[in-house]
Amino acid sequence: MDNNLGLWAVPLAVIGGAIRVSTPILFVSLGETLTERSGRINLGLEGTLVLGAMTGYATAVMTASPWAGVLVAALAGALFGLVHGLICSMPRVNDIAIGIAMMLLGTGLAFYFGKPFIQPAAPDLPAIPLGGWSSLPQVQAALNINVLFVIGIIAALALAWALRATRPGLILRVVGDSTDAARALGLNPALIRTAATALGGAFAGVGGAYLSLYYPGSWNEGISSGQGLMAVALVIFARWSPVNCLWAALLFGGAGALGPALQSVGVTQGYYLFYAAPYVLTLGVLIATSSPSRALSGAPGELSITK
Repeated sequence: MDNNLGLWAVPLAVIGGAIRVSTPILFVSLGETLTERSGRINLGLEGTLVLGAMTGYATAVMTASPWAGVLVAALAGALFGLVHGLICSMPRVNDIAIGIAMMLLGTGLAFYFGKPFIQPAAPDLPAIPLGGWSSLPQVQAALNINVLFVIGIIAALALAWALRATRPGLILRVVGDSTDAARALGLNPALIRTAATALGGAFAGVGGAYLSLYYPGSWNEGISSGQGLMAVALVIFARWSPVNCLWAALLFGGAGALGPALQSVGVTQGYYLFYAAPYVLTLGVLIATSSPSRALSGAPGELSITK
């Protein structure tokens, strides 16, 4: 059978690449959505993502269990988020400045403690072969879905429901929209924001474990390529909706897969420019969503970028 799909290989590779590339962005954006819905912005998730990649990979190497790596990455992310939340709860502390500091701290810790794990090989996370019905290797590769991608979809739907229809979701929204209203209801905004920041960090840690344990599936110092920062822009683009985060992550993932897809069909002239597509898209999203005359729709009232 002729396995040459011609130009059809491009959209197929983009779909497969979108699924693979979007998963860590999805987890980080879900974590940032939770954090920002509580009224706090966390720019440190880039550092949390890298730290989660390192701790997850190191744990998988030492235990031979990728799921133990995911669990430890989530715990490391939660701990890092907890520290971020506690610092930001102090008086006269700027969320953005602390976020940048935590980003640098997270990447620095990961690079320092991760050096011994650059060479050892860790077991990969399992995948679901949804393309097993096809005899074409391109289709099989495109539809080889990692379990964490499925978990990310379920988490996006669950968070959307929880924010809309549950008491904890309502409390988080009240705290994010008005500190005074939350205090009038007897709530502790600082405590709730700290908990949301820690939970958001856990999501980012899982995204990091996906990077090191599945795609690209190794640990090195340049593993994140700024995906944690792109996820912050994605949350604004998604208007703080977990379900919209899923679609936006797939869009960014597809943009990231465009360069390798063109290269796979023999486009060798200028294809490097397409590797910049996610960053150009991020810049375009920030410009398109900025307006000097109107507030961002859906933005939590206590978020610092709306003041």
